[in-house]
Amino acid sequence: MVTGPTASGKTCRAIQLAQQYHTEIVSCDSRQFYVELNIGVARPSPAELDAVPHHFIACRSVSNPYNVFDFESDAISLLNGLFKRYDVVVAVGGSGLYIEALCKGIAVLPDPPAALRASLQERLAVEGIASLQEQLRQLDPDYYDRVDRCNPARLQRALEVCLTAGRPYSELLKQQELKKRPFEIDVEVVCREPGELRSRIDARVEQMVADGLCDEVQSVWNLRHFNTLNTVGYREFFAYGSMKDAMSHLDEIVGSIKLNTWHYAKKQMTWCRKKYGQG
Repeated sequence: MVTGPTASGKTCRAIQLAQQYHTEIVSCDSRQFYVELNIGVARPSPAELDAVPHHFIACRSVSNPYNVFDFESDAISLLNGLFKRYDVVVAVGGSGLYIEALCKGIAVLPDPPAALRASLQERLAVEGIASLQEQLRQLDPDYYDRVDRCNPARLQRALEVCLTAGRPYSELLKQQELKKRPFEIDVEVVCREPGELRSRIDARVEQMVADGLCDEVQSVWNLRHFNTLNTVGYREFFAYGSMKDAMSHLDEIVGSIKLNTWHYAKKQMTWCRKKYGQG
């Protein structure tokens, strides 16, 4: 497993290892699943995809969302087949939840009553995301500290579990029964000094814009209601009423993408340090 913060060089390292072991790559990136998303999610280039067979890249549509439980089932099924042909398979990604799903499995959590879900959705619409953030901070400060607090779906799901189970979401995740995998897992964290990583992020965002990020955002504008597109690199554009309006604020948007990507990278580094003592 190759992991680390965004823009650290995970893709390059995974390809090096896959070529060294003459094997294939399983992607654990929660946004690279989607065929409509390319530039904004830093999908591997055509040359990189040609260099080594990749799995779970551009395999679904944004309109057909893919959750972590689906990924766990599909990834384990795939790996069972790959290990019949290879002694080593390389997995790569920076999405902690999907890495955990592959390595350890995901807890089966309670489904909330429909009335609770509707109530939280109404609060989000009427009171805004800050209301959900504050309730989660009170009910589960541990998960509050590490969740993407700009993602209403993540906040709502955590609150649904807290209120349904009467226990913190983070506690249930920790107490999940780890699933025995029929393979050994070695983890390599790709690390960068903070200053270097920040520079790499800024350079990557500039390159994304040069490569046509604005056109890509325009192409998915009518899909922006899907939660999949509530992600850094896209939501900064969607904060405006139209693409034309967004383009008139492009410098501000680019600055926001750089800053938000850096914040996300810091969360990834914290997660890697807690899980693996690196990052």
